[in-house]
Amino acid sequence: MTTKKVLFCATVDYHFKAFHLPYFKWFKEQGWEVHVAASGEIILPHTDQKFNIPIQRSPFRIQNFKAYKKLKQLMDYNNYDIIHCHTPLGGVLARLAARKARVTGTKVIYTAHGFHFCKGSPLINWLIYYPIEKQLANHTDCLITINQEDYQIAMERFNAKQIEHVRGVGIDTGSFSPLIEEEKSVRRQSFGYQPDDFLLFYAAEFNKNKNQKYLLEAVALVKDELPNVKLLLAGEGALLESCKILAHQLGISHMVDFLGYRNDLMELVPMCDVAVASSLREGLPVNIMEAMSCELPVIAVENRGHRELVVQNETGWLVQNERPDELAKKIKRMAIDEVTRKAMGKSGRKRMISEFSVDQILLHKSMIYTSYLKETEEVTWGVL
Repeated sequence: MTTKKVLFCATVDYHFKAFHLPYFKWFKEQGWEVHVAASGEIILPHTDQKFNIPIQRSPFRIQNFKAYKKLKQLMDYNNYDIIHCHTPLGGVLARLAARKARVTGTKVIYTAHGFHFCKGSPLINWLIYYPIEKQLANHTDCLITINQEDYQIAMERFNAKQIEHVRGVGIDTGSFSPLIEEEKSVRRQSFGYQPDDFLLFYAAEFNKNKNQKYLLEAVALVKDELPNVKLLLAGEGALLESCKILAHQLGISHMVDFLGYRNDLMELVPMCDVAVASSLREGLPVNIMEAMSCELPVIAVENRGHRELVVQNETGWLVQNERPDELAKKIKRMAIDEVTRKAMGKSGRKRMISEFSVDQILLHKSMIYTSYLKETEEVTWGVL
C-alpha cells in the first residue's frame, strides 16, 4: 500500500517548531510521510521532507507569487492526501495552490488562528480580510477555528465543507507546571528577585495590538501602595523603546523589567504570582494558557481569545482596555487576597488539563485527520 503523505504549510517554519511538533509525531506514528513547506531553514523533528518556500508576511510582496508557484508544483508532484495550512499568508497561498489537487482527492484543512476581522476590529480589517476568507472557504474541506466567536462567524457566513472548533494548538501541562512555595522562592532568588516581590508577567511582542502601555499605566497607579510590585515584560518589537521611555516618565522604571526575547519561559512563568494580558485582539493566546497551566490567575483585557480562557471570578478577571484604574484595582486585590489568588490559579490549571492540553487537542485533531483517510484502515490514535 502506498504511503500516505501530509503537507503542513505556514508562513514561517518557526510556527511549526513552536506549536505543531506533537501532530507531526502523531502522523509518523500512523505511518504517514510528513512534509513541511514554510520560509526558513529550521530542522524540524518528525519530518521527512522540508521545503523552504519564500512566503512573506506582507501580501503585497512579489515573492509570494513565486511562493505560490513553488507550492503548486510541490502539490501537483507529491499527490498529498492531506494538506493542512496555517497562518494568514500560508493559508491563502496553500489553498489557492491546492485547487487542482483537491479535484483529484486531496483534502485541504485550514486552521484560522484568529480571524483578523472580529467584533471591535477596524472596518479596514473587514473590508480586506473578510472577503478573502469567505472566498477561500469555498476551497477548504475543513476550516478549524480556535475560539467560539470565530466559529460562529464561520458557521453563519462561510461555505467550507466542514467547520470545527478546536481549542488551539494545545498546552504542554507537564512542562508548564506550578512550583511549591519553597521552589518558587529559590527560583526567584536565582533570577534576582526577592521572596516578597509581587511578580506580574506578560510575554508578547511590543506592538500596538499587544498594548503594553496599558500595563505600565496601571502599575503607575499602584506604585505607592504596592512598591513591591514587579512587572516582567518578555519580548521584543517596534514599541519596546517607547515603552521603556514611558516607564521612566511614569516613575516606575525600577518596577518594570524588560526581559527581551526569552527561551526560558518554563522557568520564568511558574515563579510569578499573576499573569496580566493587555492585547486588544487575540485568537487563543498561548501565553495565557502557559500561565494558567502554571497556576497563575489571570487579569486580562476583555477580547474574544481571553474570554475563551478566563472564566470571570473563577480563573481570573477580565477588564476594559480604557480603564487602567480597573486593572490597578484588580492587581491590588490579587496582592492582598492570597486565598482568592491561589484558588483561581488552581482552577485555571484544572481547566487547562481538562480542556486545552496537548493530549485533548491531539485527540480531537486525530479524529478530524482520520475522517479524511481515503481508505478504511485501523488507526490507533496516539497521545504524547
